Amino acid sequence: MKLLSKTLEGIKPINQETMSEAIKHLDSLVKPIGSLGTLELLAAQLAGITGEISSSFEKKCTVVMAADNGIHEEGVSACPQEITAAQTINMTKGLTGICVLSKHANADIAIVDIGVKGDLNTAGIINKKISHGTKNIAKEPAMTREQAIQAVETGIEAVGELVSQGYKLFGTGEMGICNTSTSSAVLMALTGISAEQVVGKGAGLTDADYENKKRVIERALDINRPDQNDVLDVLAKVGGYDIAGMAGCFLAAAYYRVPIVIDGFISVVAALTAYKMNPLVREYMIASHQSEEIGYKHAMNILKLEPMLNLHMRLGEGTGCPLAFHIIEASQAVIKNMATFEQAAINDDFLIDIR
Repeated sequence: MKLLSKTLEGIKPINQETMSEAIKHLDSLVKPIGSLGTLELLAAQLAGITGEISSSFEKKCTVVMAADNGIHEEGVSACPQEITAAQTINMTKGLTGICVLSKHANADIAIVDIGVKGDLNTAGIINKKISHGTKNIAKEPAMTREQAIQAVETGIEAVGELVSQGYKLFGTGEMGICNTSTSSAVLMALTGISAEQVVGKGAGLTDADYENKKRVIERALDINRPDQNDVLDVLAKVGGYDIAGMAGCFLAAAYYRVPIVIDGFISVVAALTAYKMNPLVREYMIASHQSEEIGYKHAMNILKLEPMLNLHMRLGEGTGCPLAFHIIEASQAVIKNMATFEQAAINDDFLIDIR
């Protein structure tokens, strides 16, 4: 708990002075004011995060938290539970979606076994296993409060270690069968939003199985009675190790003043839990894509963030993050390399700010 408390207490607002300087510079570039839209907003936000007008993000990494969920016993996923372990191992071979897109973006991935069922013993996987998956939330709490804290602190430690290695831009990903169920449960517990509005079909379900999934999650909330005002209680009772670990990643990014990208549904629920622990974390977050999972928009609305892309994706793994890395780096190219009106020898008296 000491690491979590230290991290929460050490998070500060982004640098408004540097952000204002970046906006002033962007407004002086040879273009209509604000005409590059999100690229300009990103550049200004990144200046506020890093304290530098422009930055280089050569070392970037998506942290993938892998864990199993005991709720699989309830038939809420069409996928065998063994896929969690198999796909986690496949990540070390460069075979998965996050691997292919990360390679294309010249980015790395850090694969953390935070709770996969079974022992992987595979090179390239960071072993931080808390237990062999969580318990079945339809019958009992997913984990103890102490395990929830351990999971959050695992994420904090992972980002801290990568920052010490020179990484300056982060993404958040996960691998775990049934984690759309646990994410839905966490979101419902924190917000009071109904299963009809939040629960999606995940990796794919028949209509009958989909109805079962919603009822199982409702039963989990009735049995466990998570405290809406206590994030750790919610995570412990109906969450997953992957969600808690990613929440720690978001907290650590804010603590170390580095930008961090939200992927899809599971990732945005983790971002929301971090935000509930310290609202300043939001200033360090960048939303990548609009997930097709129906609960995604509710979490994003609470965070008051807007995704940059809508590619109709719902894979997870962190796949939206390397796509966002391209856009983030494009924003830095604009602020670094584009000429000002003065440099281009053009009078800017005609400019009107229409933002």
